[in-house]
Amino acid sequence: MIAEFFQRLRGARPETPLPELDAQLAVGALLVRLAKSDQHYAVEEIAKIDLLLAQHYGLNPVEAAKTRATCEKLEAQAPDTDEFTAMVQATVDAAARLEVFEALWQVSLADRALKPEEQAFLTGAGTALGISDQDAADIATRLTGA
Repeated sequence: MIAEFFQRLRGARPETPLPELDAQLAVGALLVRLAKSDQHYAVEEIAKIDLLLAQHYGLNPVEAAKTRATCEKLEAQAPDTDEFTAMVQATVDAAARLEVFEALWQVSLADRALKPEEQAFLTGAGTALGISDQDAADIATRLTGA
């Protein structure tokens, strides 16, 4: 109680507990983790994550931004990517996992520069999500035009 009083006195609000990780938040956290993998979280990547969350989950722009903010907090607390990919692998069918993998590629290309760290992340995530090498190559070719 005294600690709460001092927090309010300093203007600090108590942290709101994060929600339980579900497939939507796991996917969002994967997108955030990919965007941050090159140590540069670009505005273009943030906008692409918001757009993808809105499209895939039927969210309006404000809901998508709030979801991304929650995903950023979840991503920051997670020790590794395995928890997210395991959640997605366990709760999302194969066709939807391909959509997740494509979304990861879209975020990686949002700033028009595929960095080596992002490429490594995509390779590991593709394997963890159960994406075949051929499907991964097809998605990469379609999105990069290479």
